[in-house]
Amino acid sequence: MDKEHAFLSRIERGRIKVDRNDFMNRSSVIYVAGHRGMVGSAIIRNLQAREYTNIVTRTHGELDLTRQNDVEAFFDTVKPEYVFLAAAKVGGILANNTYKADFIYENMMIAANVIHAAYLYGVKKLINLGSSCIYPKFAPQPMSEDCLLTGMLEPTNEPYAVAKIAAIKLCRYYNDQYKTNFMSAMPTNLYGPNDNYNLETSHVLPALIRKFHLAKLLEKEEYDLIKTDLQVHGISHDQNTDIISNDDVVTILSKNGIHKQYVTLWGSGSPYREFLHADDLAEACVFLMLEYNAKDIGELINIGTGVDIRIKDLTSVIKEVVGFAGDVRWDLSKPDGAPKKLLYVEKLHKLGWKSKIDLRDGIKLTYENYER
Repeated sequence: MDKEHAFLSRIERGRIKVDRNDFMNRSSVIYVAGHRGMVGSAIIRNLQAREYTNIVTRTHGELDLTRQNDVEAFFDTVKPEYVFLAAAKVGGILANNTYKADFIYENMMIAANVIHAAYLYGVKKLINLGSSCIYPKFAPQPMSEDCLLTGMLEPTNEPYAVAKIAAIKLCRYYNDQYKTNFMSAMPTNLYGPNDNYNLETSHVLPALIRKFHLAKLLEKEEYDLIKTDLQVHGISHDQNTDIISNDDVVTILSKNGIHKQYVTLWGSGSPYREFLHADDLAEACVFLMLEYNAKDIGELINIGTGVDIRIKDLTSVIKEVVGFAGDVRWDLSKPDGAPKKLLYVEKLHKLGWKSKIDLRDGIKLTYENYER
């Protein structure tokens, strides 16, 4: 008995809360928005491993999700039955603080256009991917789903959070008014293949991997490898690294806190963060799409490991995995962000899913992928 027939058999025995007409089979038209990103590409890998063959994608150049007419024309032509909404403008503290208007505008437009088009063109089920930053800065730990809108947001990523909260509410109210089947899943901090390593816009874990990697190369005076890295991953949106000298390399890296003997990092290192591998998230998203409906999970559901780590301790793990022998210095003039962000994941656990990838193992796999 193959996986699809086994799944249908479980439905017939009443163990899964999915209507037979809503079942995503191997020939269903599945649209993964944001397929080039870390989350979207992980979802595609998961679907392909399960032998789904009718996966639809579009690059930003082919379809600008902030353009309502273009999005509706795409849905009218392709008629996707299932949608994974993983497209977003994302970044760390620096990017969120620098491009506040861009973050709120682009993410609100993407969500509004895709969710509305999904309603207009009869999408059977949609999963809207959000972020744990939707919860208040001082929410009780671990943060449960009912913490939403109970306090002030973390100021450094408020624009992004507001856009993601709006997307959650869009899904909820379309479900209420139009009986759609749109779910919202809130993952914790993510890492894995196809992450963003640009030091101006990356999140903490990939930024740490890259900073220690470049410091290690600088320590060994591997300037050609550094130049290749700068060309592949960039430093900032306006940094030209096509033709630079070794002295230029040292200057560029120094401006980003990267030196032969030490690396300077933002803040105190005292906040705690939870990290989930992108492949675990993809597994959870496909699990929810296959086995549950919006009415089964409520307004939103958290996806995480249920375990957090202090940034200083995370730094030590990454430094060891990368193999940088120098020191770490903390710039206390820079913000820490929220002191603790741990998700309460019992709701998901009760539905039958738990993460599998150990953090250290996941970091090793991620660094191996980065080096390639």
